[in-house]
Amino acid sequence: MTHKRYYIEKLGCAKNQVDAEIIAARLDDAGLQYVEDAGAADLIIINSCGFIEVARQEAVNVALSARADYPKARILFAGCMAQRYGARLLEEMTEIDGVFGNYAVDDITDILEPLFEDKRPVLLPEEAKLSCNRNRLFSFPGSSYLRISEGCNHFCSYCAIPLIRGSLRSVPMEQIVEEAARLIRNGVKEINLVAQDLAAYGTDQGTASLFPELLRRLSSLEGEFWLRMLYIHPDHFPKEIFPILRADSRILPYFDIPLQHAHPKILSSMGRRGDAAGYLALIREIRSALPDATIRSTFLLGYPGEGRKEVAALESFIAEARLDWAGFFLFSREEGTRAAFLRGPLMHRLAMPAAERRLRRFQELQESISMERAASRVGIETKVLIEEPVKEEDVALGRAWFQAPEVDGATVVSAPDLKAGDWMTCRIVRSNGFDLEAVCV
Repeated sequence: MTHKRYYIEKLGCAKNQVDAEIIAARLDDAGLQYVEDAGAADLIIINSCGFIEVARQEAVNVALSARADYPKARILFAGCMAQRYGARLLEEMTEIDGVFGNYAVDDITDILEPLFEDKRPVLLPEEAKLSCNRNRLFSFPGSSYLRISEGCNHFCSYCAIPLIRGSLRSVPMEQIVEEAARLIRNGVKEINLVAQDLAAYGTDQGTASLFPELLRRLSSLEGEFWLRMLYIHPDHFPKEIFPILRADSRILPYFDIPLQHAHPKILSSMGRRGDAAGYLALIREIRSALPDATIRSTFLLGYPGEGRKEVAALESFIAEARLDWAGFFLFSREEGTRAAFLRGPLMHRLAMPAAERRLRRFQELQESISMERAASRVGIETKVLIEEPVKEEDVALGRAWFQAPEVDGATVVSAPDLKAGDWMTCRIVRSNGFDLEAVCV
């Protein structure tokens, strides 16, 4: 194996990226060599997403393309979709050479020998292991994701995550703090905390949420850095964190709160307790406690039972909430979830065209709000993390603190000799749609 080269195709969410980084660390330890060009690899790992049908189809297409383009490579189908469907994938896809689940990505080396012996192995470890150990980050320089828990106990009716990633398992607090300290020592300026629900951290241990205590521990770390929180369930939002954020500006008032809908009938069917009034009150409370707060959310359209009244309620909510950022996705009938039984396949296909039209309408509404919120940042001074210099120009793409990786637009910085990973103090001088333009101070 010491002469083998591997490439990882990273699909899906930030938690999948952390899995890919752990896989890379284990393969590096085993003597394999990482390459950035799939054409130079003996082993191509497709780290798939299995959340919704669109993501699964993308993973399948990537695997088929890899086989067509690189016929001599071994193709290992890994990640969420691999965990969910296991050996079925080998039966339906002759193009792949093996299947590896995501319950214990540390065990990746156990599948290498049978994989290279053409035995088409399937390895779905039953024991769920948690690991933070990584020596290679796939984020932009200066940025890293840090997973604090795995799995979920909320069991929302539409969501297959508990089926794919299992029940909630919190990473020991000391392990998280040590990993954060190591990242900071190694020059990481932005740590993005990720989990299915950050606020649920520690509740699997029979206690109340330990997330505020974790934030306090992370706040005790020395150094200059940003700490961003991604994914907090709205029904369990921990308001105890407000004074922690006010006391430490390094913990960003950035909140990714997946609200999913605003009509109580739809939310109740989803397994959620909220409604438009309660969610608007939460948004107002966040902005009152932290006036600079940035709030992102996601919304699911086309859920069974969503009619004109429910759509109107959601449209009114979005217009009033004036979120900084929001994403929209379509309901997918996920095998094994409660919501899959609420509408049959035929009725689902018939409902989707109207849902797609609504999605586009909501995207346009939110785009206008997001551009207005972006324009309000003109004139402020802020740190910008440089991600990618533009070749042969004194310009670079970066992100300010209110822009999460890959989803919230960019800040274009005009200055010479900028490098990826630089952390510059800049003044925002102009907005351009979602994006901002800045100059170094």
